[in-house]
Amino acid sequence: MPNSIFDFSAVALDGRDHDFRRYEGKALLIVNTASKCGFTKQYKGLEELYQKYKDRGLVVIGFPCNQFGHQEPGEAEEIASFCELNYGVTFPLMAKVEVNGKDAHPVFAFLKGKESGSIKWNFTKFLVSRDGTTVSRFGSTTEPEKLEKDIEAALA
Repeated sequence: MPNSIFDFSAVALDGRDHDFRRYEGKALLIVNTASKCGFTKQYKGLEELYQKYKDRGLVVIGFPCNQFGHQEPGEAEEIASFCELNYGVTFPLMAKVEVNGKDAHPVFAFLKGKESGSIKWNFTKFLVSRDGTTVSRFGSTTEPEKLEKDIEAALA
């Protein structure tokens, strides 16, 4: 298994390969998202965190996931449009993935390996340090604004 989150890549919503090496030296907040979930309003808080901290080195990355209650049924273009129109999302969004099971995206296998246990629902958040190895995990009910102290520490 790779040693760092920066050893991975994913396909972005626009279909292009997204090499995580571009984020070396930055802290990452990686979130499995869904457009039809009770926690969907967290997109607003995630975008606010991204805008507040991106110049200091934070990148928020959303991974749409349809594994929980089929709450992300849309195709890439629909997901992108929903996020932009409803929440003004400008942070990177990847193509829809699975986060649990044998087909879990390698990024989530890595993140769960650092913080054991399967993901229980949409909007589980993983904060990865600038070195790409240290991972903190936050559940769906943790509002993005509650992460500021942890983000500040990751960026220090």
